[in-house]
Amino acid sequence: MRRSYSEIPLDGLPDDPFEAFSRWLHEAHTNPLIVEANAMVLSTVDHAGEVTSRSVLLKDVSQHGFTFFTSYTSRKGRAIHSSPQVALLFPWYAMERQISISGIAEQVPRQESEDYFAGRPWASQIGAWASRQSERLESRDFLEDRWKAAAEKWPEGTSVPTPPEWGGYRVFPHTIEFWQGRFSRLHDRIRYERTNESTEWEINRYYP
Repeated sequence: MRRSYSEIPLDGLPDDPFEAFSRWLHEAHTNPLIVEANAMVLSTVDHAGEVTSRSVLLKDVSQHGFTFFTSYTSRKGRAIHSSPQVALLFPWYAMERQISISGIAEQVPRQESEDYFAGRPWASQIGAWASRQSERLESRDFLEDRWKAAAEKWPEGTSVPTPPEWGGYRVFPHTIEFWQGRFSRLHDRIRYERTNESTEWEINRYYP
């Protein structure tokens, strides 16, 4: 299983990596071959040193970092509590591109989580109450019974409170790398690296 990559060069990226990211995200979003442009692979390491990866959805990006929401008591939440160093990957295979990010994950302020939860679809709000994310499940019927019970407690059209264990994380990046597939496996890799904890970045090109 081998294919040739295109001749598209990785040139003209702006000095600000967040501007560069937003530009690539927009291009992925408008590409009909990309199903969910904001889907990213989140990798964590727990207290025992076990590394796990899973897909989550990016919900906000700013100069402060990359934000997603989940259960704080889930497997990923427990791992982040143990070791906040995480990695993110946006694999846009159809475009022969990827962006990889490493940084520190921190919980967002509670009000921010509640504001976001209030704007979610009702069914998703109920699902957050029904699911004990990452716990062992007796059966699918048991999960659906929990969903029905939550739906009866908070019927559609009523205000659903934010579960206390549910909220957001923001990943403050230390490195952001842009990868563009090229011919003969001579891929382009440009990495933005923080020189300190401020907004200063170094931009370096790396061998593929």
